[in-house]
Amino acid sequence: MKTLIAFAGSNSKTSINKQLATYAASLVANVEVKVLDLNDFELPLYGIDLENEEGIPDDAHKFLNIIKASDGIVLSLAEHNGAYATVFKNLFDWMSRIDNKLWSEKPMLLMATSPGGRGGETVLEIAKGRFSYMGGNIVGSFSLPSFGDNFKDDKVVDEALNTQLLNEVKQLQDAIQSNS
Repeated sequence: MKTLIAFAGSNSKTSINKQLATYAASLVANVEVKVLDLNDFELPLYGIDLENEEGIPDDAHKFLNIIKASDGIVLSLAEHNGAYATVFKNLFDWMSRIDNKLWSEKPMLLMATSPGGRGGETVLEIAKGRFSYMGGNIVGSFSLPSFGDNFKDDKVVDEALNTQLLNEVKQLQDAIQSNS
């Protein structure tokens, strides 16, 4: 069976992005879903001096190996001041020191949500622009605005937005299945 990893670019214990990623991953048929939590991968703040003195932490290798062993990725990015959350950027930086093509061309559904009306669109655009240079195979993207209004009972409740998400999930599912 194919393996799909889902995670949020957040370390919040109640991450709305993790809720969205988990929901989206649950919509993909015929895959085993592994939901990851960035809190389980403790990494010091990246710095070249630290890397030169101590090397790359094991948890960066572990996370990268999980990506490489997967058949697809669902990632929902938290937006902090219009960019990646620090915890995600730090993991991203460490993994890029191991393999600059860290996403390994795995089919990816890239998402973001926020309490506001733009739904994390700024960080989503940053990631879409950057990930393609880092082995990112983004087959779908989705922004969920106004999380508190549009996500209830562990699902997207706005019919039009849910239909949009289902279309993006189908793109991911088709890409995963075609990589047999």
